[in-house]
Amino acid sequence: MVTLAEVAQHAGVSASTVSYVLSGKRSISTNTRERVEQSIRELGYHPNAGARALASSRSNIIALMVPLRTDMYVPVMMEIAIAVATTARAHGYDVLLLTGEEGPDAVRRVTGSGLADAMILMDVELDDERLPLLRGTDQPSVLIGLPAETTGLTCVDLDFRATGALCVEHLAMLGHRDIAVIGEAPAVYERHTGFAERTLDGLRSRAQELGVRLLHRPCEGGYDAMAVTLARILDERPGTTGFVVQNESAIEPLLALLRQQGRAVPEDVSVVAVCPEQVAVQASVRLTSVAIPAQEMGRHAVERLVAKLEGRGADEVVLISPELTVRTSTGPAPASSS
Repeated sequence: MVTLAEVAQHAGVSASTVSYVLSGKRSISTNTRERVEQSIRELGYHPNAGARALASSRSNIIALMVPLRTDMYVPVMMEIAIAVATTARAHGYDVLLLTGEEGPDAVRRVTGSGLADAMILMDVELDDERLPLLRGTDQPSVLIGLPAETTGLTCVDLDFRATGALCVEHLAMLGHRDIAVIGEAPAVYERHTGFAERTLDGLRSRAQELGVRLLHRPCEGGYDAMAVTLARILDERPGTTGFVVQNESAIEPLLALLRQQGRAVPEDVSVVAVCPEQVAVQASVRLTSVAIPAQEMGRHAVERLVAKLEGRGADEVVLISPELTVRTSTGPAPASSS
């Protein structure tokens, strides 16, 4: 294992100079810093994590809070987590993954123990009970999600309100006037989870502007739950010709049930999904969809957190514009319904 003394000898400087370059505690000339950094790269030197933390009062660890709930689509959450870990590593940080549903206790544990230098929080609710603690600490943090009040916070998210509006616009343009929204599990709305509430707000607002009738029904997902939900929708609104699905586990059961009922997609009914690209293209009917930009969200969150750690970041809200990709699941509304 390469030692700090060997780096110093290779760079032609003192061991203390190498230490100052690593810790940033003293100003070092650009030429000297570059020479030391070059020696570190050439020799493959990795400073001891414990010693580095003592020297710099930093752990070089980012805590990522990802409550893994049964009513959430875990693959999306983990894709974001992988993007966070990959981007953090590129900036010299490791990631501590916290998956429990601890709420404020997890924030207190991180801020009070020095486990991590900063935090990224996911599964954000509109009135998230973790936020007062974040606002009351000096430890940098970023939310992947959007609460109702963003003052004093840095947030990164897909613009879910615009996503909902985009789905309605697409179906309305095709002549659909009765649209049903198959949403997340009821518990997601009971918690007032930000992404689900904002999508629904965008759907409703744009539907009203366009004169489209909209019916929203939460769904646990799975075949049995989807069968009950679809029967309820068609009983209440038998003229429904457009579906917007924001529930990955409900997509394939919906398509199977429509086939069983003799409703062709897209000739009789059209389906738009808010889901990962992979889910949309691998469905039994290639779905018109708005993709969840998981990797982009994770990368943006880390970049803004690192900027804060380096003293050059300000609180901001970064909303990624949605993009709707048209595939074979949407088409003109049947003539009898227009």
